[in-house]
Amino acid sequence: MLLNLALAAVLAAGTLTAPDSRDAAPCREPYRVDQRLPNGARWQLCWEMRTIEGLTVTRVVYVPKGRRGVGVLRSGALAQIHVPYDSGEPRYHDIGSLGPSAVPLTAADCPGGRRREQTVCVTTRPRGHAHLKDGYGDPGRRRSAQGHELVVLAAYQVGWYTYIAEWVFGDDGSITPRLGATGSLAGYTTTPKHGWPTGVGHRHFEESHSHNVFWRLDFDIQGRSRDVVEQYDFSGNGTKKRTMVRTRLTHEAKAVSAPMRWWRVLDPKVRNGDGHPVSWEISNSDSSRYRGPAEEAFTHHDVYVTQYRACERLASMNAAPRCADSVDAYAGRERLADPVIWVNVGFHHVARDEDADPMPVHWQGFRVTPRDVTAKNPYGG
Repeated sequence: MLLNLALAAVLAAGTLTAPDSRDAAPCREPYRVDQRLPNGARWQLCWEMRTIEGLTVTRVVYVPKGRRGVGVLRSGALAQIHVPYDSGEPRYHDIGSLGPSAVPLTAADCPGGRRREQTVCVTTRPRGHAHLKDGYGDPGRRRSAQGHELVVLAAYQVGWYTYIAEWVFGDDGSITPRLGATGSLAGYTTTPKHGWPTGVGHRHFEESHSHNVFWRLDFDIQGRSRDVVEQYDFSGNGTKKRTMVRTRLTHEAKAVSAPMRWWRVLDPKVRNGDGHPVSWEISNSDSSRYRGPAEEAFTHHDVYVTQYRACERLASMNAAPRCADSVDAYAGRERLADPVIWVNVGFHHVARDEDADPMPVHWQGFRVTPRDVTAKNPYGG
């Protein structure tokens, strides 16, 4: 988890202003993924192994069965893994050199799939029931289907931890960015006040800590000229009636997760067969919501919406010339013409005996769900 001096020098030199993939030539093998899933849905995308952020997906297009493709993301990447320990120190920023720390994958790490450049796995796997509807005694009316998903993943060795970064693309049009942490416990010896006893007796305590993971999503629904971000809240807690409140974000914004709060990105001119605007919904309800001290203001919100700037690549420790240091400073009052979404998901790791080597993977992430992308169930059920 150490940001070494050599890396710090690289960041100070301004490598965060690396060329922007949005104007790059279309990708080719082995960086192109074009996968049709059993229900007929298809995902097309490119991937890069960036020096700073590691695995980055670009030019992501969802193609429902029998329909035209819809552009979803111009790019998506990890933007920080902030690891503060409960005693107050240390406080790591683990992203800054993920590409060089990528772990070579074996065939066992990529079951049923294909390894690309030895560090990226592209595979498919079942995701469980897509739907199930009883036929009420009529077998001909029964509807049931099993879903599948495309997975693009990479692993990184950062200090004691091994991180597994996954981009999961469902046959229903959903996208699930998530990060798993495994490897070894850091080995800090602390007191019961800040940790948990592991091993025999009560002589060794593993210190509790948080993993605050940020993702950066540059949505471009069929191009970047008209995208709009909306926040939805449902008032009426403790009452029989609830009211939907929609807030269109016209300027950069900071938001916290709340019960029954979600966001969506839409293009008002791109519509489905029912005439409804095509959009993708962002829900960030599964988070421990860590809030750090004033000097870690980037942890004070769960979702940030900013105007696109090429140099704004990391949620903290950005260190790019002519660019702010962290995402809380990016989100000023600039008018949104090309919005970028930053999502912060926290996990508080309190060690247990089961975490003895090798530590089981603990996952954190969020879900991006299609909303009115197709006029009916993409399975046709």
